[in-house]
Amino acid sequence: MREMVRGTNVGLAALSEDPGGVIAGLGWSSASGDGDADVSVLLLDGDGKVRSEDDFYFYNHPAAADGSVQLLGKAPTANGSEDRISLDLTAMPEDVERVVLAASRYGGSGFGDLDDLRFTLADRTGETLLGFSVEDAQEMRAVIFGELYRRDGGWKFRAVGQGYASGLAGLATDFGIDVDDDGETDQGDALTEGEPALPAADLLPPKTLTAPGPAPTTQPVRAQQPDPPSRPEPAAPAAPQRPRTARKKVTLPAVARTSLAENDAWRPARLFPVGTLKSDHERETRATSVLLAVMAQVPEFGRRLTAGFGAPAGRMETFTEVPLRHGDAPRRPDGLIRVERAGKLWTALVETKTNGNPLRTAQVQDYTDIAARRGWEAVITLSNDVALEGSPLVEVRIDGRRRNKVALWHLSWAEVTHQAQMLIRHEGVGNAAHAWLLQELLLYLQHDNSGCHGFQNMGPAWVPVRNAIDAETLCEGDARAVEVVESWERLIRQVCLRLGGELGQKVLPVQKARRGSDPHSRRAALADRLCREGLLHAEVKIQDSPGVVTLGADLRTGKLRTSLEIPAPDSGHPLTWVKRLVRQLADAPADVHVESLVDGPSGGPRGTLERLRPEPADLLPKPPAAITGFRLSLFKGMGSTRGNAESGFIRSVDEAVDRFHATVVVALERKPK
Repeated sequence: MREMVRGTNVGLAALSEDPGGVIAGLGWSSASGDGDADVSVLLLDGDGKVRSEDDFYFYNHPAAADGSVQLLGKAPTANGSEDRISLDLTAMPEDVERVVLAASRYGGSGFGDLDDLRFTLADRTGETLLGFSVEDAQEMRAVIFGELYRRDGGWKFRAVGQGYASGLAGLATDFGIDVDDDGETDQGDALTEGEPALPAADLLPPKTLTAPGPAPTTQPVRAQQPDPPSRPEPAAPAAPQRPRTARKKVTLPAVARTSLAENDAWRPARLFPVGTLKSDHERETRATSVLLAVMAQVPEFGRRLTAGFGAPAGRMETFTEVPLRHGDAPRRPDGLIRVERAGKLWTALVETKTNGNPLRTAQVQDYTDIAARRGWEAVITLSNDVALEGSPLVEVRIDGRRRNKVALWHLSWAEVTHQAQMLIRHEGVGNAAHAWLLQELLLYLQHDNSGCHGFQNMGPAWVPVRNAIDAETLCEGDARAVEVVESWERLIRQVCLRLGGELGQKVLPVQKARRGSDPHSRRAALADRLCREGLLHAEVKIQDSPGVVTLGADLRTGKLRTSLEIPAPDSGHPLTWVKRLVRQLADAPADVHVESLVDGPSGGPRGTLERLRPEPADLLPKPPAAITGFRLSLFKGMGSTRGNAESGFIRSVDEAVDRFHATVVVALERKPK
């Protein structure tokens, strides 16, 4: 990987044999866990302006029709989160000279609240080509991380690392887009015509460029551009032009239509029946065929699942049980995906497991060798398990002598379900038939007999670790504790996928770690804490929620605690705060625990809603002390078994998170009466 510094540039052809498709990653972390930003992509012509407002890609306009740009959404990393963008440079229109990659924050927050601002560029196989860390972004509310630009028939990357104090408005208007930024504009909101375009001088140079001394020989391109000329006054008011922030799409109604059946014994016909499946082989064969068929017929869905794997946007065909020669005997991968664009083919083999069956290393190794020998691009594994950064589900050997590099990717059935939910319930697809196909797929995946239920087992180390904690014999450094921590992390990621799909919001785990630390070190530290305290801990950020949801599993007491901290208001009387909070929680369960947070080690008063509703003043500290916030908690008994049965640990975690969100978080999102 090549490490870039501000102002430098490099040709993509010097970094990759196939520079036509790349994946950009814009990442950051937050010490508080609730900091976030939204990415943007702008396509510019030779004059440094967008050709039209459709060249502005952001949260509510995430993909280009020609597949040249697609925002893939956020993914958790060891230190925070990363927004990923798929760019097909071979599909980029010829009159696009530059591609600007940026991020912005809404409200009054600047990037000074975020840490580890980092840009990476990877090829289609996922191999990182270059990296760039952005420094001195404290005053910026929008940052240009870098840009791709044409030069001598190829593409080059320039590390920019400059930004705008005016946020999204300054970013957009400087490139020819009119917006109205009132200080609270989110990239999900519609952008409308407003104040005149800001000059390029609004672009904040980094502190290193304003220091005394000679200017660097290579400057970021935005710092070199002159102010745009003033626009002539129009003869008559023109109709406002605005970015196309919403497209007409088909989603399923929130309430199902009334059934015409006389009673529940009349079962509706299903496109993908499940009841006749008898064996794991039948489940794997059926699940692969159903999924690949829907991917080929619903372009939005197929593209969504493959874009992150480096596949181009194009005509997709899918196949099952394809016989391929390998040594003396043929191999039959469960599936094959082929995408054609501009006469070029992208091919991936698919290996599927259902019902909790593990992937077999030897089998995946064979498929990787077959793909490498044939010059194919990827092998995709699909199972109930959830992959973790730094802990692959299978490890395969790549023959370094082969010129073709095969990327190994993994999908969880939980992620497939999440993407289907997001499309048919929240974002929409092209037509009603596509929505119906996705609904049938979702019903199939969620059926008890399909075997496609996501992460369902805490692993063989779960029971021994619990017993050792009860007996107080678990010592730091025990490898079994690390296995339990990894299973816990997989479970939390699946909880985020499930809840995000149901809500239509971004739900991400918050992973705090020291800068530069690797996932193995972070998990080892969490495992040592488990050995000392018997506690598993996780934090989850739900989009638009008032804070970070904390989930703790105390293996000593057998209790799950789900909690949320909210800050105290900036003004008003503490008793007024408490009464307002109790009113907001009028419909919450009586066993919700409320605690006042105060300065100092002793902590503030606490009590259940059942006791506080008639006497809210009981939350006021005695003697009086400054209240900094409130902590709301729900407690639940923890399932004992390692699986997903009614008495299982996984089921109890799902129920605890769902109950807390539905009764507490949703109540706090509503305005107090």
